[in-house]
Amino acid sequence: MKIKAIILGLFAMTIAFAGQAQTTPKVANRQVNQQKRIRSGYKSGALTKKETAKLQAQQAHIQRSKKRAKADGRVTAKERAMLHRKQNRANKNIYRQKHDSQSRK
Repeated sequence: MKIKAIILGLFAMTIAFAGQAQTTPKVANRQVNQQKRIRSGYKSGALTKKETAKLQAQQAHIQRSKKRAKADGRVTAKERAMLHRKQNRANKNIYRQKHDSQSRK
């Protein structure tokens, strides 16, 4: 039950941050898309609770990195590249976890 509360909290936090003024719209759009993929994987049973929690924690880390990059009001090309690398890694992790042989059922 505790994991479910954590997952829902992290999801709500991500959605709230996605609605802020966006200096990185591609990053924000990808983050929302990744959240949807994690949620659908959990609902379908393709992701276990532990896998979902790890993927959500990774999304929270990306969110913190994005917030830090936007702190000075400008996201540099280097910061944007770093965010894209993190999202590419998260994308691969989501795919791997959804397609491994583990399931909740």
